[in-house]
Amino acid sequence: MPKKNKSFSMCPLASGSKGNSVFVSTGDTAVLVDAGLSGIETERRLSQVGETPENLKAIIITHEHTDHVLGAGILSRRFNIPVYITRETYGACKRLGKIEHLQFFECGTAFDIGDIRVNPFSISHDARDPAGMTLSHGGKKIGLATDLGVATNLVKSHLSQSNALYLESNHDPRMLVEGSYPWHLKQRIKSRTGHLSNQETRDLVAELMHQDLSHLVLAHLSEENNCPNKAFEEVAKGLNGSDTALYVAGPDRPGDMIRL
Repeated sequence: MPKKNKSFSMCPLASGSKGNSVFVSTGDTAVLVDAGLSGIETERRLSQVGETPENLKAIIITHEHTDHVLGAGILSRRFNIPVYITRETYGACKRLGKIEHLQFFECGTAFDIGDIRVNPFSISHDARDPAGMTLSHGGKKIGLATDLGVATNLVKSHLSQSNALYLESNHDPRMLVEGSYPWHLKQRIKSRTGHLSNQETRDLVAELMHQDLSHLVLAHLSEENNCPNKAFEEVAKGLNGSDTALYVAGPDRPGDMIRL
């Protein structure tokens, strides 16, 4: 059998309102952050990037919304994968079903899964106990923060000095205002417990920018209130001409396998 690549890797399997899941691996330890696709579709997308559910050591859930948890229960039962989740998020999940190997974590308290150090932190979103997190291995750090209405100082502190960032860039403000969503939903999206706009992500990236940030992935784009080109062009301004590789994750297929 070929040897596993030992680099610290990240690959978006899906991103958007129809489902969210990110694959992270060291070669020895592989995890999913969220499992918002069906079990079958998650298997299919893993196979597209040369991976299998049997190799997963954990599924880590950021919050209870269906587009982040849909396939977690079936994958856990089918492949005997532990699910890491906060107690409050677990209490709010209606569709997980029975989980044999449940591991509770708390935002603000780091824990290890194999050779990955996970450091979860609280974010501002309309969920029970939503979490962003950093995953670290071999001196490299991946920062993930999607589904947040505002980038607080706590968020910025945790994401600082990341070598790769996976950040929400949900909507273009003008498209949102002029779009077909009802007013109450527009207000929710724009609120401090909603979603970041392209401009807000641009400003966050400008603050987090440093010479060792090699990769930036824009995630959770609204299909109705954003488009990849708008997000890319706006957030690129925050990179200020650096050579950081910029990607846009999408809903329909896995993204690039990013190796640190």
